[in-house]
Amino acid sequence: MRTILLLFLAALLLSLSNTASAQQSTLKPVATVNQLMKAFIIPSSDALFQVAMEAPQDDEAWTAVQNSALMLAESGNLLMIGDRAKDTGDWIKAAQALIEAGTVAFKAAEAKNVDALIEAGDQVYATCEGCHQQYLDKQ
Repeated sequence: MRTILLLFLAALLLSLSNTASAQQSTLKPVATVNQLMKAFIIPSSDALFQVAMEAPQDDEAWTAVQNSALMLAESGNLLMIGDRAKDTGDWIKAAQALIEAGTVAFKAAEAKNVDALIEAGDQVYATCEGCHQQYLDKQ
């Protein structure tokens, strides 16, 4: 009975591993890191930073800030796909920190908490600056 249980668990783990591999192999990056920065990350972070100068005044403006925060969080995932990941160490940590900072910003925007959103913007800035210091090509 114990052998059957172990075989069942091994088969289950193998199945889950194959599913994860299949999902990973279906991911097909299109944009470069630079294109992601210009199209998603910079405009989204700018929208968060703007809150420190002018708080959203209505539900539509708050929704726009929430969407920008979500875009930042999801951009962290995009930065880890395929050859966008520069390495499996600090790059991944920075991308995960962007996910966390974007998530914190989203929750603050969802709560319409300007002070928490400004703090989240500081977290986004620190995350981006740390990554840029290490990975941005200095020309």
